[in-house]
Amino acid sequence: MFIARQEPFICGNCNHTVLPLPHGTCRSHCPKCLWSKHVDHEPGDRAASCHGMMEPISLDQNGKKGFVIIHKCTKCKIEKRNKAAPDDEIIIADPLRAQSTPPANSD
Repeated sequence: MFIARQEPFICGNCNHTVLPLPHGTCRSHCPKCLWSKHVDHEPGDRAASCHGMMEPISLDQNGKKGFVIIHKCTKCKIEKRNKAAPDDEIIIADPLRAQSTPPANSD
């Protein structure tokens, strides 16, 4: 069961003050660094006892939901998917291009 929670919080990773999203959409991660905290088994239930930090490890694009952030708990290693919010600072980069770009010539 999805329990909607509209609660501000302080990010455990970067200390950013995170405000609720407007229009009834729930926020479960920091829009600046995208980290989350493992507090739920089901969205909004606050039943998880782990309370480990959830690292954003991947980004998926879903045709219906848009971008989805894949988080992995640094404590218990569980992975969860979270819909990205409109104000999330998502930087999309091509890691292969970054690796294949030769270093600038220092001459």
